[in-house]
Amino acid sequence: MNIAVSDLTLQDKAQWEALYYGYAQFYQVPMDQDILDNVWAWIFDPDCAFYALVAKDDTGRCLGLMHYRAMPSPLRGKTVGFLDDLYVLPKLRGNGIVDALFEALNRSALDKGWPFMRWITAENNYRGRNVYDKLSNKTQWVTYQMPVD
Repeated sequence: MNIAVSDLTLQDKAQWEALYYGYAQFYQVPMDQDILDNVWAWIFDPDCAFYALVAKDDTGRCLGLMHYRAMPSPLRGKTVGFLDDLYVLPKLRGNGIVDALFEALNRSALDKGWPFMRWITAENNYRGRNVYDKLSNKTQWVTYQMPVD
């Protein structure tokens, strides 16, 4: 299978929405049109340092996506990259799509001058973690989330 990774385009909207619904379903997070519209707007807002990559086959079918953004790192005094979302169609996993997406992400991070990319994943995302353990270094940091009332 030939895989090409590129920036998301306006023509990819319907396929992107289907992929992002799949991603939300995987993590059991509610998804609706308002969320999709907000994320879509961030991607195409030139004043928002939020980006999207898609992997496509020879027919132009979207097979997977990545959302990532700039993140200030105060202790470093630099901007680094943060990978928010990664999703590949379940029946196509293991075909090199994730590798192609990470290669494109690495090129983008280099172009932006980011010294590294950081991300989090669910503890029980064993398949994803197996890939991440090969591509990156696990950090010492534990993630917390405080609800704001």
